[in-house]
Amino acid sequence: MNHEVEWHFNRHPRIVARARSLLSVQAAEWKIPDEMAETGVLLLSELVTNALRHGGCAPGREIWTRALLDDEAERLRVEVSDACNSMPHARHASSDDETGRGLALVEALATRWGAEPRPYGIGKTVWFELAPGRGTPL
Repeated sequence: MNHEVEWHFNRHPRIVARARSLLSVQAAEWKIPDEMAETGVLLLSELVTNALRHGGCAPGREIWTRALLDDEAERLRVEVSDACNSMPHARHASSDDETGRGLALVEALATRWGAEPRPYGIGKTVWFELAPGRGTPL
């Protein structure tokens, strides 16, 4: 059995905290282990922040998030979709940089991650998966 939930947000800086809160509550409802849930919330926060800061979309475009739990594999998949076609790429932030570490965190903590154009629409979806044994918070 799979579980799935989706949230749509207007583009505003407050959605980062809202997305974190919604996933945290959903993870508790799904009884996801605490460490895995905390990592999922952290990585979701990074992807939503990236969609807000680097997407370059016109105001009014929504950011969609989706969480899926595969009970059999105990795998959590989280997706963030926006209407911007530019694909994300990890950068190598220097110790003086205040930003630029989001995708490095995703790469380090996720079991798998990727980005792809949205089917049947404009934009992209960036996603990550967490499985038991991964997902240890920093």
